[in-house]
Amino acid sequence: MAKIKIEEGVVHTVPDDISAVLTSNDELLQKWNALTPLARNEWICWTTIVKQEKTRAEHVKRLAEDILDGKKRPCCWPGCPHRRPSAQKYFK
Repeated sequence: MAKIKIEEGVVHTVPDDISAVLTSNDELLQKWNALTPLARNEWICWTTIVKQEKTRAEHVKRLAEDILDGKKRPCCWPGCPHRRPSAQKYFK
């Protein structure tokens, strides 16, 4: 059995909940792996930075839908505060 390759972000690694969604849909995984490392990083951070599990589940669902629709990055996201110090002001 071949191992499935899931590309990572620049700062963040792919957590289990995102990995499960990506591996459940071949088209989604292909589009994910075609994103730039910075774009993947933004999706991972946008999904994992939330505080509530319910919100995180909604973000994982939206990540899948948006990437399948051809979106490259999360809408209305100031950027990963772990990579961009200028974005940290939005997360205090």
